[in-house]
Amino acid sequence: MLHGIADSRTGSAGLAPMFLDRGYTVLLPDSRGHGESGGELVTYGLRERDDVHRWVDWLIANQHPRHLFGMGESLGAAVLLQSLGLERRFNAVVAEAPFATFERVAVDRVAQRLPFNNGFARIVAWPMVYSGFLYSRLRYGLDFRSVSPENVIRTASTPVLLIHGLADTNIYPEHSREIAARNSRSVTLWQAPGATHTQAFAAGPEEFRSRVLGWFASHSGG
Repeated sequence: MLHGIADSRTGSAGLAPMFLDRGYTVLLPDSRGHGESGGELVTYGLRERDDVHRWVDWLIANQHPRHLFGMGESLGAAVLLQSLGLERRFNAVVAEAPFATFERVAVDRVAQRLPFNNGFARIVAWPMVYSGFLYSRLRYGLDFRSVSPENVIRTASTPVLLIHGLADTNIYPEHSREIAARNSRSVTLWQAPGATHTQAFAAGPEEFRSRVLGWFASHSGG
């Protein structure tokens, strides 16, 4: 279970009992640069996707699971989706409120903070985001324009349940719609009415449990 930006594993812990009660073993890691994990840079999936691969290695070596599932929220959802280009051992994953590309969500976030209408704000925001990306490329060698869950999902074969609250104004629902449109064979999208950012469980706990647990059960291979 992967948490969101500026959070830690404790932010995901509230959902753990839902799985523990069904006999799952749950791994709650801190993402790099968060909680007790090291690293000064958060790379939005560029390096974190390999961390997921190594966590899977550890789980298989130490816990010997019969089946392996992943769940992520917000940044954690985007990281999980990007890891599917490298990590093929998940039976299925659930991703709530991911961004489609880091470039697009960065422009969204900057535009939200500008005192203009959305269309003009996005025009103003783009050079600011581009400058930040250029600095990261020159200073750290990080190509943030390549951070793209929607690109990875095009060729992913792992079954993915996307969840996005229709009242999400942090990462707009259009991000999940765009991801789902890239791979209709492997991706199912549930748009949760009334749910704000990563709050689908709070908006409808019984439906959330049914959809998530049902998704994993249906991909357990018997």
